[in-house]
Amino acid sequence: MTITAAADGSALGNPGPAGWAWYVDDDCWRAGGWPHGTNNMGELMAVLDLVRSTAHLSGEDLHILCDSQYVINSVTKWMPGWKRKGWRKADGKAVMNVELLKEIDQALVGRKYTFEWVRGHAGHDLNEAADDRARAAATAYQQGVAVRQGPGFGSENTAAAAPPTTGRTVPQSAAARQQRILAEASVFDEPDLFSELDGDAMPAPGIDASPEAIVEALERELLRPDTRADVGRTGVLLHPDYTEIGSSGRIWTRDAVMMSLQERPDGAVEMEVLGADRVGEHTVLLTYRSHTRAAAALRSSLWVQDGAQWRLRFHQGTPEA
Repeated sequence: MTITAAADGSALGNPGPAGWAWYVDDDCWRAGGWPHGTNNMGELMAVLDLVRSTAHLSGEDLHILCDSQYVINSVTKWMPGWKRKGWRKADGKAVMNVELLKEIDQALVGRKYTFEWVRGHAGHDLNEAADDRARAAATAYQQGVAVRQGPGFGSENTAAAAPPTTGRTVPQSAAARQQRILAEASVFDEPDLFSELDGDAMPAPGIDASPEAIVEALERELLRPDTRADVGRTGVLLHPDYTEIGSSGRIWTRDAVMMSLQERPDGAVEMEVLGADRVGEHTVLLTYRSHTRAAAALRSSLWVQDGAQWRLRFHQGTPEA
C-alpha cells in the first residue's frame, strides 16, 4: 500500500514571508510557515512534516510528489556525500538548510519512499493544491493573520483505522479541533516560551527513567539557547500540532515559535518545578515557576508520547502577581 502526497513551499520575496504544505486530499493536508524564510526552506519543511505526520504508518510506502529538483537531489543524491564530508559540499562550504536536511535524513530511517518530480504550475491536481496552501500560509504571515493549518493526517491511534491509500483522517476530537481553532485565532506577538536552565537535558544512558523524569529533562533541554537556536531539534521536541498561549495572551503556532526561538534564543532564567503529573497513559503535565531578572511567571507544559518520542503539545505562561 502506498501513501501519495504532494509537498510544496512558497516564499514572498525569497527570502520573505514563507509557507509550506503537503496535500493528500481535501480532508488530509497540513500547512505552516514563518515570518521570514526561503522557498527551499518551505519545500524541505513540507517533506519533513509529511514524513513525521505519517510516522505511525511507517510500514506503508511513501510516494512524494515534488516540483523542487533541489529537494529531490538533496535527499536522493547529494545527502550521502554531504554526510561523509561532515555536512559540507564538495567545495568545502557548509550545506545550506543543514538542520532541516539532518531532520529529514533522520525521519526517513526505516521508511520506504520514492520521490517523483512534477512540473510546478502545470495543472497537476495534488501539486496545485499543495502550492495553493503553501502560498496561502506565506501570504498569511505577510499580512499578519492566522494560518490555516489543515486537518493533518490523524493521530497514531486514530489514523490506523483509516485506509492508508486515501490518507483520510478520522474526525478530530473536540479538544483537537479547539486547539486548532485557537492556533488560528490570533495574529502573532513575541513568543513567551523558553529560556536557559542549568542541568542535564536527558537522563544518563541506561537509566530507566519515569515518564515524569524524561519530560522534565526534555523541558530543560528545550530551555537551552543552543537547542532553541536549532530548528531541527525544536522540530523534534515540539508536537506537529503544538500550540502556545504566551504570558502576553497571544496564541502561537509551532512554526512561528520555532523560527522566533531560532532568531532570538533569550537569556538565562531559573526554574522551580511545582509538579509533574501523569494525566494519562501517554500524557504528562509539567508545571513550574520561572524566574528572570525582570519578573516571575507560572508555566504549564503538556507533553504527550508520540511513538517512542515524548513531544511538547501545549504550553502556557502566566505572569505571577
